[in-house]
Amino acid sequence: VSPWDIALCATGTAVAGENALVLAVLFYTPSLRAPMFLLIGSLALADLLAGLGLVANFAVRYLLRPPSEAAELAAAGLLLAAFSASVCSLLAITVDRYLSLYNALTYHSERTLGFTCATLLLMWLLCVGVGLLPLLGWNCLRDQSACSILRPVTKDNAAVLAVTFLLLFALMMQLYLQICKIAFRHAQQIAVQHQFIATAQATSTRKGLSTLSLILGTFALCWIPFAIYSLVADWSYPAVYTYSLALPATCNSLINPIIYAFRNPDIQKSLWLACCGCIPSPLSSRPRTSSDV
Repeated sequence: VSPWDIALCATGTAVAGENALVLAVLFYTPSLRAPMFLLIGSLALADLLAGLGLVANFAVRYLLRPPSEAAELAAAGLLLAAFSASVCSLLAITVDRYLSLYNALTYHSERTLGFTCATLLLMWLLCVGVGLLPLLGWNCLRDQSACSILRPVTKDNAAVLAVTFLLLFALMMQLYLQICKIAFRHAQQIAVQHQFIATAQATSTRKGLSTLSLILGTFALCWIPFAIYSLVADWSYPAVYTYSLALPATCNSLINPIIYAFRNPDIQKSLWLACCGCIPSPLSSRPRTSSDV
């Protein structure tokens, strides 16, 4: 058994457990029904399925005897659908945060639960369609030379997925730059209206900027090396290169709950209530700031 596969399976187990906790908190807390929390729930569900896909891939490779092509294609399809939904959910959260600042006055009337649910349904249907491609014949099981590093995905299909991912990342980066500009403009307007040097607001804005930098930096470090490698490499490249880049990419699903869920004050309150039946005073008295957006 490859130690890399054991590491991926262990990471998948941790990812599934962590995101299952996020989903449980969102499901059993009636107050967490806003569109923002639906988007966080979509991200958690996608990462949960990604973790289960890593475990299933390990089981198909080492525990299923005799080997089954259908099971291998199904496991690969689950991973494709889950990671596609994870990236798309991150993009949806980015768009939602941008709209909450750009259209602050009409945001709550426009971003209804029904609209958000319909958007997520379309997104998940698209990602499920991507996951079904290997089962529908878009695979290289009959032609090993056409395989990419993401066996059984072909090299051409892997290149399309990698380019699409890089384009989505560029869009996310552009949106976050616009979010930073709007946040700084809001901070300056507040300072002028109150006629004082808004030290607290400046601190909040800096914290918001650091949060956005953390989001973009983590996402880029985890995924971009793997995406670029997928463009240039094929099945003949040493497997150790693929594993060493795939493991950080899967760890992004382990980091997502920390950035998007556990740092949210409303989810923190629900976790404290579920664990010890109380809310720490810093959380109960903490106001919402731009860094929470």
